[in-house]
Amino acid sequence: MRKMLTILGSSILVTFQDLKQNKLRTGLSLTGVAFGIFCIIGVLATVNSLERNIQNEVKSLGSTSIYIDKWDYTGDSKIPFWKFRARPDIKNEEANIIRTRSELIESVTFLMRGSESISHDNDVLQNATVYGINEDQINIQPIEFAFGRYISPSEFQQSSPVCLVGYDVAENLFGTASRALGKQINFKGRKLWVVGVITKQGSGFIGWDFDNCIMAPYRFVKQVMNEEAASPIIIVKGKAEVNVDLLMMELRGIMRQIRRLSPKEEDNFSLNSVAAMSEAISQSFVTINIVGSIIGGISLVVGMFGIANIMFVTVKERTSIIGLKKAIGAKSRTILFEFLLEAAMLCILGGAIGLIMVYILTLILSGPMKFPIYISLGMLGTTLLICIVVGILAGIIPASRAAKLDPVVAIRS
Repeated sequence: MRKMLTILGSSILVTFQDLKQNKLRTGLSLTGVAFGIFCIIGVLATVNSLERNIQNEVKSLGSTSIYIDKWDYTGDSKIPFWKFRARPDIKNEEANIIRTRSELIESVTFLMRGSESISHDNDVLQNATVYGINEDQINIQPIEFAFGRYISPSEFQQSSPVCLVGYDVAENLFGTASRALGKQINFKGRKLWVVGVITKQGSGFIGWDFDNCIMAPYRFVKQVMNEEAASPIIIVKGKAEVNVDLLMMELRGIMRQIRRLSPKEEDNFSLNSVAAMSEAISQSFVTINIVGSIIGGISLVVGMFGIANIMFVTVKERTSIIGLKKAIGAKSRTILFEFLLEAAMLCILGGAIGLIMVYILTLILSGPMKFPIYISLGMLGTTLLICIVVGILAGIIPASRAAKLDPVVAIRS
């Protein structure tokens, strides 16, 4: 053990001495490894962080929630596009029937949404997302308020002209979000009173566009928006102890009854569970990770040839020293181990530079671009393992040549 530690310390010292004496040669070789590690770990970290962020948004939709729509969200369906498009739109009446017939649901809501222009005085906001919601919306999709409150049950029942606004909408129309309460918004020639400002959520990939939206009672919104063109859906939240598959079976049966489908007719609706969406996302990212790893692997192979080249030159330069070591009793396996260790140390140093580059990437994406990147301990361990393996592969041939040198010939050279 002591001997191995001595060899390790000697290899580290020699590696840094070589780096100091041959800065350009060693630096160019380390660059190849550094870019290889940057490509692999950078791609994996970015892709895994993207998946993690999307999965968190999917889970925020509710682990026991089912989205009833004419469209399939997973992308796995073999049904052609035109059949989806020809399906009948979801109706609010269907949500009411589900509420009365289902024994496994906790909440059910009907939702319509569209992109519209809204204004206040002379300030106009284009492409704001307008949601027409029902009473149970807050039970299925929790909403936090920076100012104000949720729409009351009586306001829902009376189709009152009240609304909730996203934080960005409040700032763009009123200067500051706190000034929005009690003010009026013009929407398709109608007036809406602001009763609540939603807490700033930040940009997301899927889910709800809370920051750039207004939410108003469904009965009010349908008076000014075309319901069929407003992507209507039903969202069902199952009871906490209910299995999602059982809930799907019950909802499928209820929807088929509502639409009077015979046993031979296929469903003209889709049941999209959050769990299925999460699984579909995971499957899609597997392929992305494989492609990214292949691209990074190609860069790493280039770096490996650079390290191998350094080791060939190093063996050539130290031939007489190798012969002297052998002459005083050094074994071939000791010489082999020294050069393999030196090659591995070079790769680890290149990998460290690559990780620094990845860290800089995380600062860029997590800062101005507001896209959090996560580097796990597993990735750091993977980097170390890759560097050691690449170092051994790059140094195995030159190290073997060094170990097989004849001491007399080596000293004379």
